Amino acid sequence: MSFIPGLGIAKGMALTLRRFFAPKATIQYPETRPDIAVRFRGRLQLLYDEFGNLKCETCFQCAQACPVECIDMGGPDTKGRFYTHWGPAETYGERREESALRRSGRPVPDQAYVHFEPIDLAALEEILAARDYDPGEMLPILEEVQASYGYLPIAAIKHISHVTGASYALVYGTATYYSHLSFERRTRTVAVCRCTSCLLAGSGRIANAIGEGLGTKLGGGPAGGVALEQLPNHVPGASSPLVTLDGKPQLELTEASAAAWSRSLARKTVA
Repeated sequence: MSFIPGLGIAKGMALTLRRFFAPKATIQYPETRPDIAVRFRGRLQLLYDEFGNLKCETCFQCAQACPVECIDMGGPDTKGRFYTHWGPAETYGERREESALRRSGRPVPDQAYVHFEPIDLAALEEILAARDYDPGEMLPILEEVQASYGYLPIAAIKHISHVTGASYALVYGTATYYSHLSFERRTRTVAVCRCTSCLLAGSGRIANAIGEGLGTKLGGGPAGGVALEQLPNHVPGASSPLVTLDGKPQLELTEASAAAWSRSLARKTVA
């Protein structure tokens, strides 16, 4: 390191003077057009951070905005079950030609394509009609769809895009932005307290009735998307017998109503 005062400034000014009199390489665009290939569209490059993670957030906006449709986004889902195409619904619905398959890295012919599981659209149509098919109400629509089906089926996402006119990128982007929305069926949990007070109040008979309605037993595997478990501790202040659904106490649940309640819960979960 030099301790001569002003030496760094002098070196910087010397470099500036040398570059000032050097031939200029700047092209006065747009007055002077650069000499590029006729079909050149630029080069796409995916960037990685210092940890090796891809910086792409999969927002699909590049595929949606590409004027010549050369950007094609697709890939297997996170569990490797089926292959999906993501992007504008009006574009990817017809893009099954050989060139599109090669661009997306899929085999030709397309033997890996599997249709999404169909669903009953009656409940979805009621939700959309109540919201007047307004794409500006996308988040409330998705929340009501998840409340009705228990998750967000891909078939529902495609149908919402088709009837509202919103691009698939917008619908999918909204669904993935909010953590409380899920594309997977979530197993609901019914827990029955078996403390002395609850047992004397009939929680054992209620557990048997719920298990009969669900088609399982206490501590058994999930049935119809609902698991029946034993509550580890009685919730302070809760009345007996205590039954919870996803941690929320269910009031006024009796042995007579437990079987019908559990059957209704199972139907809503698997719908």
